[in-house]
Amino acid sequence: MTRASLLLMFACLLAERTQGKQPVQAPVKKPCDSGIILKLSSGTASQGSLLLAEISGAKPSQEFSAEWAGRPVPLWRETAASPTLRALLGVDLEKPAGRYEWKISWTGDDGKPLACSVPVTVRVGKFPTERLTVEKQFVQPDPEQQKRAEEDQKKMKAIYDTVTPEVLWKGKFVVPLKGVSTGGNFGRRRVLNGEARSPHAGVDFPAAAGTPVYAAQSGKVVLAENLYYSGNTVVIDHGFGIYTLYAHLSEIGVHAGDPVEASAEIGKVGATGRVTGPHLHWGLTIDHARVNALQIVQRQP
Repeated sequence: MTRASLLLMFACLLAERTQGKQPVQAPVKKPCDSGIILKLSSGTASQGSLLLAEISGAKPSQEFSAEWAGRPVPLWRETAASPTLRALLGVDLEKPAGRYEWKISWTGDDGKPLACSVPVTVRVGKFPTERLTVEKQFVQPDPEQQKRAEEDQKKMKAIYDTVTPEVLWKGKFVVPLKGVSTGGNFGRRRVLNGEARSPHAGVDFPAAAGTPVYAAQSGKVVLAENLYYSGNTVVIDHGFGIYTLYAHLSEIGVHAGDPVEASAEIGKVGATGRVTGPHLHWGLTIDHARVNALQIVQRQP
């Protein structure tokens, strides 16, 4: 089985799962012009989840473009001659509930433009609220600290704006701590020192300071430095708009530009940045959409 197939298999298995129990949804299949068929792992999705999208019946020479809710979506084939193209659609944890479309466009044999789409209903996620007390500077930063935080935000946006047009992963994604299979807090609405803040965009794993942290998959390190809110942070590009983030590290063991293999040690658990204690914050971003990282961990039957 190819590395692309592995990711797509578990995405299909997990696309319908969110933090709470949700009914299993049937996959969607829609015939289009010229023998093209669109498939989605589900026609409904909760905030913070993943969907598997597929275009079948394509000729090797045909080129397609795709959009998800008005944004371009990268497509890939497992081989150059494959009649199937695939994509992962991320539903951001704050994406408003409603009806959206996954749409593809291509040129027919007669040279005329063609298009086809599948509707997706986004449901409100069920996320709890937590109240925390942190250092005042992380809720009310002074002008210098605020400037640094804004520069960090711009830096992260520039990273996520970049889509590497190739698969950098190989096989299974794994939880970045040994002996751990689950974490918590994704999507939690946070009240810090009595003030409502942005929702928690990663999965937290409580662990002792100094515990080794491993790359969830192979890829390229695109950031390895101290950020204001997330402390010592590593971001890995896995290709096609898929990024994982590892935050609050006590030590960083890689540098920006380094290639990494799956399960390579990249740092150690710490309590840097805005935290209440040592833990690993693990984030997953799919084309700017903040998604529950546990949904990209393969659960083979």
